[in-house]
Amino acid sequence: MRYLALLLLAPWLLILGWAYASYPKSMPRTPARRLFDALVLLLAFGATIYAGLFGYDAVRLPPPDPAGLRGSGAIWQQVLPALCGYGAFAGVLVLALLLRARLWRRLPEASQPEA
Repeated sequence: MRYLALLLLAPWLLILGWAYASYPKSMPRTPARRLFDALVLLLAFGATIYAGLFGYDAVRLPPPDPAGLRGSGAIWQQVLPALCGYGAFAGVLVLALLLRARLWRRLPEASQPEA
């Protein structure tokens, strides 16, 4: 059950990872950029797993009543890991987008030499 929330979140994270690696189309696709994107995606998925497991362990369930039933609270063992994992993934991608824009920005048209 520890990985259920992350497993259910995985398709959406794969779509976000594909969008990150595919766009913007105007940015040059050099081998260095492809390596950077691959490392960022590995880091983002690693951060997602770590944050999801941290979120799962952070939830404290209420003690069972005398009949052995819990009134509520168990749902947070799935909700909090999904929130933490998604936040970690999105955070890594946002920072990488900003860094990638600085590293691979196009030269302005005015500064390019004319032929």
